[in-house]
Amino acid sequence: MLKVSNLSVNYGAAPVVQQLNFALAEDEILMLVGPTGCGKTTILQALAGLIPITEGEIQFDTWRSTPSNIVPPEKRRVGMVFQDFALFPHLTVEQNVCFRLTETRLADHWLNLLGLDHLRHARPGRLSGGQKQRVALARTLAHEPSFILLDEPLSNLDAALKDSLRWEIREALKSAGVPAIWVTHDQEEALSVGDRVGILNGGELEQLDTPEKCFAEPASKFVAQFLGEASFLPGYLEKDQVSTVLGPAPGISIDAANGDVDLLLRPDDLSLTPLGTGNGVIDWVRYEGCSRLYAVSTDAGAQLKVRVSHEVRAEPGDRVQLAITTTHPLAAFSQSA
Repeated sequence: MLKVSNLSVNYGAAPVVQQLNFALAEDEILMLVGPTGCGKTTILQALAGLIPITEGEIQFDTWRSTPSNIVPPEKRRVGMVFQDFALFPHLTVEQNVCFRLTETRLADHWLNLLGLDHLRHARPGRLSGGQKQRVALARTLAHEPSFILLDEPLSNLDAALKDSLRWEIREALKSAGVPAIWVTHDQEEALSVGDRVGILNGGELEQLDTPEKCFAEPASKFVAQFLGEASFLPGYLEKDQVSTVLGPAPGISIDAANGDVDLLLRPDDLSLTPLGTGNGVIDWVRYEGCSRLYAVSTDAGAQLKVRVSHEVRAEPGDRVQLAITTTHPLAAFSQSA
């Protein structure tokens, strides 16, 4: 098991990662997500031994690295998958995957499993982005790493390919039983692929939990807003019920919030009906194909985002009736948070 304790990394005098703590289970995929500059890639580089750490320790089954006891990268048995693939252009697919291997049995296994067998003799210049990323993953897995670090592996691919390849990578990692830390800036990718998700903000870990817990019960308003479209409606929390101008709703207190709260509403928690005597006015609308996303200013002054079927049509300036329709508890934050 990989264990990270009180890990801090500075660039000069500037702190980049601060007091990071987590453990990675034996076959777990941990997603790290956060805004640009929050320290995601720095964490991977520190785990791989590519940059020194300022404080804390990184411990695995057979080694322990600290600022005064640095374990070099070649002794950590860490696999890395990069966003730019890092393939040798003059080598074939097979040669890339087998690079520095004396036993090619595992290379053959991963070439077959990842659908690359027919491309064995092709060079990277002939491959699509998705094929190159499969080659990079096959090469990493063929070397039997103790754990794998993936640095935004899908960021250079188109949206349709990302959706399918993320599942291929997840299935390959699970099949190999190799734990992985996967850095991404894509919230949907993080929530759908990870066994757990860690949300970073300014070099600190704001929350580390299951995707469902992070999305439904975010530890802070920052986490709530980063993991998806979020609106906040003032209300009053008492005995797991929140009273609002849109009616009552089930609530769950975050950090012992009580009394006056801001209720987290996702676009799917609300309904919208065009109605001249409604309780809000449409500010803008975005057509999304199978749905429409509306921003509505309520008569009480809050702006809420609502996603409904594409068949519901209204224009900016139209009055509409909003209602809270969800039956699951909604996160309630203290208004001072």
